[in-house]
Amino acid sequence: MKKLIATVFAAATLLASGTALAFHCPADMKKIDEAISKNPKLSAEQTAEVKKFRSEGEALHKAGKHQASVDTLAKAMKILAIK
Repeated sequence: MKKLIATVFAAATLLASGTALAFHCPADMKKIDEAISKNPKLSAEQTAEVKKFRSEGEALHKAGKHQASVDTLAKAMKILAIK
């Protein structure tokens, strides 16, 4: 019985963490979009990198690769100094 409870708890924890990451991606994309719309002082290279990371992050999110999406979007947020 203890094994069953432990297994159910582990499965619920994994499901909850995956769902949390899934909802984190759109929030990060929104922050990036808002920051870009304010025309930050970035070089052309930095702007291109931000747009590339934003695009890759969205593609990863849509593919269900949420941790990779969060990591990629974090690179764009770092360039934009978003916390």
